[in-house]
Amino acid sequence: MLLLARCLLLALVSSLLMCSGLACGPGRGFGKRRHPKKLTPLAYKQFIPNVAEKTLGASGRYEGKISRNSERFKELTPNYNPDIIFKDEENTGADRLMTQRCKDKLNALAISVMNQWPGVKLRVTEGWDEDGHHSEESLHYEGRAVDITTSDRDRSKYGMLARLAVEAGFDWVYYESKAHIHCSVKAENSVAAKSGGCFPGSATVHLEQGGTKPVKDLRPGDRVLAADDQGRLLYSDFLAFLDRDDSATKVFYVVETREPRERLLLTAAHLLFVAPHNGSAAAEPEASSGRRALFASRVRPGQRVYVVAERDGDRRLLPAAVHSVTLREEAAGAYAPLTAQGTILIDRVLASCYAVVEEHGWAHRAFAPFRLAHALLAALAPARTDRGGGGGRVPAPCAPGAADAGVHWYSQLLYQIGTWLLDSEALHPLGMAVPSS
Repeated sequence: MLLLARCLLLALVSSLLMCSGLACGPGRGFGKRRHPKKLTPLAYKQFIPNVAEKTLGASGRYEGKISRNSERFKELTPNYNPDIIFKDEENTGADRLMTQRCKDKLNALAISVMNQWPGVKLRVTEGWDEDGHHSEESLHYEGRAVDITTSDRDRSKYGMLARLAVEAGFDWVYYESKAHIHCSVKAENSVAAKSGGCFPGSATVHLEQGGTKPVKDLRPGDRVLAADDQGRLLYSDFLAFLDRDDSATKVFYVVETREPRERLLLTAAHLLFVAPHNGSAAAEPEASSGRRALFASRVRPGQRVYVVAERDGDRRLLPAAVHSVTLREEAAGAYAPLTAQGTILIDRVLASCYAVVEEHGWAHRAFAPFRLAHALLAALAPARTDRGGGGGRVPAPCAPGAADAGVHWYSQLLYQIGTWLLDSEALHPLGMAVPSS
């Protein structure tokens, strides 16, 4: 019976590893040769995905017009790619200005166009619009949309050009006119574009062996301070980064408490625990059993979050009133750590490890298979050590390690499932509302 159980355990782990391997990157997969993907041109007036442009499943909500003298103008970057022709009929360089995401997709499309039609280049007829030439709430006003053709203006190519734009990763592509293709992308601060919730690299966590550590330096095997559903402090295994970007400079919400004074930076879609309204400021830890998780962008001054405090010679979790919530503080790096408990104390403030969906419990249950895979691999570690494989904890399948970056495949999978199954109201809105402070 023990041998049978061990065989079943090995089979389960193998299947999990095989699935994760397929999800983590390219490869032939089961030894089969991959055939080139057959591309089908878009039909006139067809758009992909088959939803409205400014909905969650496409490019997301309109966030407001960007002008040259607005603070958001710094969100736009010029595109000087020599493989792209910019019409620039205004002679102001406006068509070259766009968000970084739009620029990345456009540059990828330029390569595809040259590969598809040697000697032909991508042509941009409209980019960022500062003159009000488009319809109300057009994404051209935010530098998130471009109208494109080929340099030879051969309209017979436009259906395939639209398909190439889809393959290049634009979030919405529309064969809008006989004269051009319209493409747009999600906002830079959107959940889907930025993967959800993160903390800056300078944020710190408490280690079981004592002291603190920058979140960017966490490694599988570290045990960090967290809290259970009843608000009791405990140490939990750090499993993986759900997102990691060492080079990013992001805009964070800043949540500051009054007493004790703590300061936490996190992105708009990350979940932060808020105390119930009827609790006392001096509530015992058990009071946090009534806590709820809110998007950082929805936390307001006067609400109470949970912080670590020393009381009667003991360290415990207590609610602290939020003094201010501000937006647009830039910080280096973006990290989304996952613990086995699903919670984490960051800069002495209790936060969820999850984002995008404003239901901490749902998110934690959705990650149960991931935690199971991690636990099974850890259980096999002693056997591997006996065979000379080395000791130490075993990271979760495809979990980003010290040098890996990007969004974890499991997070991407859950996000896709969420967009199919959940109402858009359940997911974080793509626009970030500036809170009063």
